[in-house]
Amino acid sequence: MGLLIAGVILWSAAHFFKGLAPAARAGLGDRGRLLVTAALGASLLMMIFGYRMADFIPVYTPPEWARGVNNLAMIAAFYVFGASAAKPAKVWLGTKLRHPQLAAVAIWAVAHLLVNGDAASLVLFGGLLAWAFGAMALINRAEGPWDVPAQAPVKKEITLIVIAVVLYSLVAAIHIWLGVNPFV
Repeated sequence: MGLLIAGVILWSAAHFFKGLAPAARAGLGDRGRLLVTAALGASLLMMIFGYRMADFIPVYTPPEWARGVNNLAMIAAFYVFGASAAKPAKVWLGTKLRHPQLAAVAIWAVAHLLVNGDAASLVLFGGLLAWAFGAMALINRAEGPWDVPAQAPVKKEITLIVIAVVLYSLVAAIHIWLGVNPFV
């Protein structure tokens, strides 16, 4: 569990470095970008291996209905994440959410907390949920008021919905291949 906790902390620290210590980050120049990239890569490996190696310590029993909610929330998470992609205009949701990628991480984390009631899941998904909300607050404080982007044509909306469903299907297939069937 220690590796998992360290991975979540390193992930958060690497992301918060620029916002909390901008002068230190700027002083590192391109080396700073390389350092942050290496820290993020290491943190991902630490979280993946730490989660896989963690003992199963039950904390709560997920309700039966949570599986269906999780699956719907995951389709929504892919859609919300993609709401930031269209440039310069955004799909409808991209004109309502300032931080669609971080909001998607929050949806992903909550969805996984609904169906995983063990301690390692609380650390991983709860930690990344806290990071996402912290990142939103830090960005809002640093950037001030949000300039709402223009809305993209409906064609982009339809394209995003199709992409979200396809990506969800691929990720569900990978989960099944790894032995974690999200449907049963």
